[in-house]
Amino acid sequence: MPRQAQITRKTKETDIEVRIDLDGKGVSTINTGIGFFDHMLEALSKHSGIDMEVSCKGDLRVDAHHSVEDVGICLGKAFAEAIGDKCGIRRYGKAEIPMDEALGVAVIDISGRPYIVFDCEFAGNMCGEMDTQLFEEFFRSFAYNAGITLHISSPYGRNDHHKAEAMFKALARALREASEEDPRFKDEIVSTKGSL
Repeated sequence: MPRQAQITRKTKETDIEVRIDLDGKGVSTINTGIGFFDHMLEALSKHSGIDMEVSCKGDLRVDAHHSVEDVGICLGKAFAEAIGDKCGIRRYGKAEIPMDEALGVAVIDISGRPYIVFDCEFAGNMCGEMDTQLFEEFFRSFAYNAGITLHISSPYGRNDHHKAEAMFKALARALREASEEDPRFKDEIVSTKGSL
């Protein structure tokens, strides 16, 4: 079965449409109105191999918060729908990605139990037109709506752009690993409970 999903969400703050294919080639069309966020989502798509179409019209006259958070919600819901019952997947994934002087680390469990541990200190308030506080908001809304446990960090680095990008790429590679089919558990769910 194709592992694909489409999610739409319309509120007074945002109008969002997301399409994903977990078994793609990392091809993306991203338009959120927030240049740096688009750049991060393109990296997430490319390095995870997940094809993504993301369109967001948000209340950017206020700030980018609602757009970033709601895109995370939609991408998370799309991921949860596309992954299905989780039968035959590896379930766990980990990646450490260097970006020049910075390191990004992501460890995930596609568990059905949403949780996040975020650990990154940014030197400045903004990356381009994106508030650095919004990176944690995106990762949280994605993890909770995808139903994954996510530990994500940048333990060191001097450049905020590098730290953010390293974390997005680490998440991408961890998602790719965890969502891949495991031939040893082709018709099983990797859990002693028998379900996730």
